[in-house]
Amino acid sequence: MKKTVFITGASRGIGRATALKFAKGNYNVVINCLKNRKMLDEVRREIESYGTSCLALPGNVGDYKQAEEIFREIKRSFTGIDLLINNAGISHIGLLGDMDIIRWNEVIEANLTSVFNCSKLAIPYMIQQGEGKIINISSVWGIVGASCEVAYSASKGGMNAFTKALAKELAPSNIQVNAVACGIVDTDMNQQLTTEERIELMNKIPAGHFASVQESADFIYMLTANNHYLTGQVIQFDGGWI
Repeated sequence: MKKTVFITGASRGIGRATALKFAKGNYNVVINCLKNRKMLDEVRREIESYGTSCLALPGNVGDYKQAEEIFREIKRSFTGIDLLINNAGISHIGLLGDMDIIRWNEVIEANLTSVFNCSKLAIPYMIQQGEGKIINISSVWGIVGASCEVAYSASKGGMNAFTKALAKELAPSNIQVNAVACGIVDTDMNQQLTTEERIELMNKIPAGHFASVQESADFIYMLTANNHYLTGQVIQFDGGWI
């Protein structure tokens, strides 16, 4: 039977590229985003052009009730999911002293609570099937922290700890949980950088360039292919930067 993958934050960037990669790999693909519904439909149409089934389910996966409804729709269409890729997230740049509690909660909900919600809802089907994989898209800032990105760094650090702990919990059930700690990926999230800032950053990366979204998608796909032993790892994908 065809396997089903669910990718959050799939309207653009890493999520979009990863969804298309799995579509080409002949998976059923479920995609989600919070705001860019038109872009999500464009991704759905592109996925369907590869001859595979796609379900586009907009909604806030950081809200448990909305996440539950999304998983009910998945169950109606595909019974459950074999792979979960927790990619949804937002960033915030600014001094912590200037950040209000509303924005803090938004970042934590989008980046970390969403991982709890989707993982909790995906696990029962994976246990029933006797296998499954969860990939959490993290950041190197969750490992070393970034000035003026305290909330983002905290959310990704929490994701990394969540990954290691859940992997130990689920390993006896043949479910692998890993995280990809991305460095700088050439996405819309980094478009605020000036040309000078981009050049300066590239000079600090031994690989000499930012990762493309396609490179990132290829790596994520590779982690899910015929791998049943690698688990509990936070793998830096940063061109040797950190």
